[in-house]
Amino acid sequence: MKTQAQLEAENAQLKARVQELEVLNKWYEEQLRLNRQKQFGSSSEKSQRDDLAQLNLFNEAEAERQPFMAEPDTQTISNQRQKGKRGESIKHLPVEVIEYTLPETDQACPQCGQELHVMSKEVRKELTIIPAKVKVIEHVSYVYSCRNCEKTNIETPVITAAAPKALLPKSLVSAEFLAYIMSQKFINAMPLYRQEQEFKRLGVVLSRQNLSNWVIKGAGLLDPLLAILKQELLARPVLHADETTLEVLCEPGRPAQADSYMWVYRTSGDTNRPIVLYDYREGRSGQFAKDYLAGFTGYLHTDGWNGYHKVEDAGVTLCGCWAHARRKFKEALVGAGTKQADSPEGIGFAYCNQLFAVEKKAEQMTPEDRHELRQKESKLIVEAFYRWVEACWANTLPQSLLGKALTYVQNQQKYLLAFLADGRIELSNNRAERSIKPFVIGRKNWLFCNTPGGAKSSAAIYSLIQTAMENSLNPQAYLEYVFKQIQQQNDIDVGKLLPWAKEIPESCKMLINGS
Repeated sequence: MKTQAQLEAENAQLKARVQELEVLNKWYEEQLRLNRQKQFGSSSEKSQRDDLAQLNLFNEAEAERQPFMAEPDTQTISNQRQKGKRGESIKHLPVEVIEYTLPETDQACPQCGQELHVMSKEVRKELTIIPAKVKVIEHVSYVYSCRNCEKTNIETPVITAAAPKALLPKSLVSAEFLAYIMSQKFINAMPLYRQEQEFKRLGVVLSRQNLSNWVIKGAGLLDPLLAILKQELLARPVLHADETTLEVLCEPGRPAQADSYMWVYRTSGDTNRPIVLYDYREGRSGQFAKDYLAGFTGYLHTDGWNGYHKVEDAGVTLCGCWAHARRKFKEALVGAGTKQADSPEGIGFAYCNQLFAVEKKAEQMTPEDRHELRQKESKLIVEAFYRWVEACWANTLPQSLLGKALTYVQNQQKYLLAFLADGRIELSNNRAERSIKPFVIGRKNWLFCNTPGGAKSSAAIYSLIQTAMENSLNPQAYLEYVFKQIQQQNDIDVGKLLPWAKEIPESCKMLINGS
């Protein structure tokens, strides 16, 4: 028979075990709800339309089709014409006019036989497109000599008519063609092997090896321009940084499955000359960021990864990301399976939303006015938030999703409060995340880089394309212009090729801003 003390001890052990299992079961439930949300639900940072676009890949036409509606009456049509908004989205496009008139033999009144006159015109517009077409341009330079000198002198002058040099020595590629290949891969995420197939359908046999060589060598031509952009970037007072994985198959001394990284550094919203630069590195050490940002002093937005602390030692103030904090409370809210605003998860999420609501009001303000507004409103919200975090922490399991959210904001408190110091600092690092997204989308299509040289070339081309787009330039037209200038001039002033240079022609600018 067990004694009373033994039974009490065993009961205490069983109660502790039950409590452990309850905690573990709650954790599993949170993970299940969170994974279901990630797989099937909408993201808190995506609009409903973004989710529909992702889900409706195969029934896009049916999803976008509007229900059948009755034809508008004459008065409605008249009002629409008076507003003059029909065709607003296509007014910048070139127009080809095709006129339809009656043959002269039919321009007589069928009733009285008198000559008809033009009473009005009916105009119908339609969009058409010119498909890609490949052609060969032969550059023929005539060579001249003097017949008289041939007969009478020892030396005969030979003069060759000037012609543009090849963009790449001993290569068929032109500035237009190279800009097209780069745009297809780095904007439309079309891998070179698919482009190889597409060119074959156009009647041109080009191996992807040729295409790859052209891209890598063409990227090398951009180095002087990118060097100036980096100098400009490091001179700015506020920057953003982020990084994502990249698989490079043939890295010396490393297995093919080892993760390399593509880093992105970009300007903040305090400038009208935005710059976005990518940097390929074989790892994620904070030393890579420190090396790249050598000479930079100012504010750096990051996502809270501790590798950036190495940059902090070099005269840089790190700024935390409230979007990451809000995301963690949102995950905790989903994991808890509750939508109650008064739940701990809901309260944390609401505090973050209050800060973003203040930022919404400050969008069009000067940095000075934004700083003043934050001191009046945001500072009070942050102080109340951290008092709540301190009180909430005592009753929260550290390994739960709520516990992880609270741990994040506690560990990041110094960096999350940085935005209160200067109106130029942003509330989140979303700007860098948006800039890394085009690379991530491309990676889903081409999966990996074959060599470090290819990865560096990708970083260079992404840099120029994304910087061009941020400056409202058509990236393909801009690349073509840059390559033509490099091809035509031996001693080029690279400063005149910067995206904001006054020398950039109108043909390089986006017809619809932000498209």
